[in-house]
Amino acid sequence: MLIDELNSARLTKPFEVLGLQPNPNGNGLILRAWLPGAKEVRALTLKGKQEICTLDMTNPDGLFEKVLENQNERFHYLFEVKYNDSTVEVIDPYQFRDEAFYGLNTMYETPENLYKTLGAQLIEVEVDGVKVTGTKFAVYAPSATCVSLIGDFNFWDGRRHPMARSLLGHWVLFVPGLGVGQRYKFEIKDNNGNRLPHKSDPVGFYHEQYPSFASIISDQRAYTWHDQEWQKSQQNDKLTQPMSIYEVHLASWKRKQDGSSLNYRELAHELVDYCKEMGYTHLELLPVMEYPFSGSWGYQPTGLFAPTSRFGGIDDFKYFVDTCHQNGIGVILDWVPAHFPTDAHGLARFDGTPVYEYEDPRRGWHPDWNSLIYDFGRDTVRNFLVASALIWLDYYHVDGLRVDAVASMLYWDYSRKDGEWIPNVNGGNINYEAVSFLKWFNETVYRKFPHAMTIAEESTAFTGVSRPTYTGGLGFGFKWNMGWMHDSLEYMKQDPYFRKYHHGEMSFSMIYAYNENFILSISHDEVTHGKHSMLYKMPGDEWQQCANLRAFLGYQYGHPGKILNFMGTEIAQGNEWNHDAGIDWWLLQYDKHKGVQALVKDLNNFYKANPVLWANDYNPECFRWLDVSDAEHSIFAMLRTLNGEGGEISDEVMMVSNFTPVPYVAYRLGVPRPGTYQIMVNTDDKKYWGSGYATGPEKLVASNISWQNMYHSIVLDLPPLATIFIKRVGD
Repeated sequence: MLIDELNSARLTKPFEVLGLQPNPNGNGLILRAWLPGAKEVRALTLKGKQEICTLDMTNPDGLFEKVLENQNERFHYLFEVKYNDSTVEVIDPYQFRDEAFYGLNTMYETPENLYKTLGAQLIEVEVDGVKVTGTKFAVYAPSATCVSLIGDFNFWDGRRHPMARSLLGHWVLFVPGLGVGQRYKFEIKDNNGNRLPHKSDPVGFYHEQYPSFASIISDQRAYTWHDQEWQKSQQNDKLTQPMSIYEVHLASWKRKQDGSSLNYRELAHELVDYCKEMGYTHLELLPVMEYPFSGSWGYQPTGLFAPTSRFGGIDDFKYFVDTCHQNGIGVILDWVPAHFPTDAHGLARFDGTPVYEYEDPRRGWHPDWNSLIYDFGRDTVRNFLVASALIWLDYYHVDGLRVDAVASMLYWDYSRKDGEWIPNVNGGNINYEAVSFLKWFNETVYRKFPHAMTIAEESTAFTGVSRPTYTGGLGFGFKWNMGWMHDSLEYMKQDPYFRKYHHGEMSFSMIYAYNENFILSISHDEVTHGKHSMLYKMPGDEWQQCANLRAFLGYQYGHPGKILNFMGTEIAQGNEWNHDAGIDWWLLQYDKHKGVQALVKDLNNFYKANPVLWANDYNPECFRWLDVSDAEHSIFAMLRTLNGEGGEISDEVMMVSNFTPVPYVAYRLGVPRPGTYQIMVNTDDKKYWGSGYATGPEKLVASNISWQNMYHSIVLDLPPLATIFIKRVGD
């Protein structure tokens, strides 16, 4: 019976029984309303609010009906509803069938249609000369037997707003009068009729924190952007632009005195001002997509379309990005399409079946992170994920996405033992579905946002990660150089006496440096979980640890590839990163830490000012080892060049690193042209808390003595545990 379906929230076709319906017993229409708790219901015209009729209560639980025998044409109306303690006017949602289903037939034509159609969309319709505003809800739950919209507006009562199912498995409803700030969820019953835990909106734009995790209606059109100049300036090839990236976890970059984190608008000034002062070109944020557990750092997201509400609303986040752009700083977000958590309000078995994940745990369960793996072979999942990437570039104006854990997506046997995974159709370990998805993701991003960038965190030797898909690559713009990170840190942790036995570890990266478009990343992963801070990875006493760190940072900035360092490294923080506390900014009262900070600032500014250090990062003709075989003295010297149209050198920078605590007197360095040279940055300078060891005259005049396969050379003294940058400054 109808009343049983209504009372048990099991009505599956509300538009066929509620609102205006044909009268099965004769001419006219029946107006039917389901309003639990109501005592009296009057129907009024939408325009002018003229009385149409008073409905009869046909069931005391809240079912009202009225036969309109002489009314054969549909019309729009509102209800005046009397309860025990109040009288309210309600525009019946069940007269707006077409509005509820609008757009679903074109939703999968392009991925961005998904976030413009699903979720909670604010709309305005005009009927009978009256503008009706409200929110259109749509959620994908193909195996559900029924879905209800619940929220503060209906006392979280699943009986009151049953949704209608589309042929594609979406459940829809347009509710007039619902606007920004209203909380909502979905009450879903599985294919056996069992009620599931209330679900947040998978395409929701904003969500509350624990314990409700409710989704909140938001207006994506409200914010006015002011970054037009930045957008115009970004129409260039990112491979030939400077990138010194400051990786940040927003919750722990800086804390207030009460221990709370800064909000988006506070960060828009304090963090952005700091990055601008320090000379960074980009900020990379650990995931800001909504996540339930702070200890996951954002890498277990449940709301891929929503900036976390921990730090403010969606307009606050847009203000943060806008402020970054107005100050010349790009914004890169970490994005996690590899896996998702099992939280009851999230995507896990969303309608009682694996809507988003692989069903077989040998494919759908991630043992490292106790999380579920997206089914990359399902079109609805692929569209969902790509749409979640596009919305950040579209609505939030971010400049790039760094895709987390790509290796775990590419291999079926990633972190699995024999018998714990299923081979592909050819008996191998490559997940062809993930490969196809990543290619499509990159093609779509670059087609729709050609000036954006995608970056892969991929830790294996998978071929062509940052090569175009038309050549067989995955299509990423850049790839983190995990090999360089591992080898260089292994080298640096050695006592300087033993570094000569590990010399090849430091230079090995240049063997494969041009296989991919690499970013030299020293990320958050290297300064947590017992790995020590960057400072305390270094050997020796207090001075030597700091000198080693300074020398290593100099080496990183001179090496081909873009630059990334995690927050805290720039002040030589001693403690490991703690996501529940801010950086140890108090350390800057000490010269040691101020010195490292001053060095990073100078490295950033020198790097940006000299295209020779970034314009040809991926051109092997613009790099040469000058000295790579002096293992006994642990010295590395390299030449970076900028070539003119005719191939001749138009600019050059030499970098020399001495990774021992012993100075090297009268070191001869080959240079490509005659003229006067000068040391531009010396990590041993006293202003950086270095020893201030004398390197020789301020101006170094090249002689005609051939050296290191160069026709000219200069002579200088190399400081201990230091990296120096040398540049030609005159004829």
